[in-house]
Amino acid sequence: MRIPTKSLTSLFTLTGKPLARTLCTAAETRTQKLERIADEIRDLTKLERYDYSVLWRHKMGLNKYGPAVSGLGPSAASGSGAGSGVEAKAAEKSAFDLKLEKYDAAAKIKIIKEVRTFTDLGLKEAKELVEKVPVVLKKGLTKEEADPILAKLKELGATVVLE
Repeated sequence: MRIPTKSLTSLFTLTGKPLARTLCTAAETRTQKLERIADEIRDLTKLERYDYSVLWRHKMGLNKYGPAVSGLGPSAASGSGAGSGVEAKAAEKSAFDLKLEKYDAAAKIKIIKEVRTFTDLGLKEAKELVEKVPVVLKKGLTKEEADPILAKLKELGATVVLE
């Protein structure tokens, strides 16, 4: 079977221009666009660049805890039910965040002192942290590390949870 030459010519041209020339033009406009974006970012103030980086990470699904989880997890992909997937995820969790939800106003000083014992914060920083209720006091604790701290803070009159 033979294809007419005229059909081949029309196949390799777009809008009357040869295909190679069209691809080069598209690459050049892409490069110009990227250069324009880079120039605009460079012209931003420090604060605007910081805001942009936060927005970019948010839009890309990234945050300080790592990349966003998308798709099915390994337990759901293997065909197990949704209930067992939730149970397996809860059983796998080994790092917890200690969150102060509220506290007794009378026990504020004692709670600040206790927060200073398990964090490396000074008095001023610990006070500011406690006053920002609800706030995560410590991240990445194991269950064994968190239990004594949790018990002590509850004893002082604080409402504390592990997340």
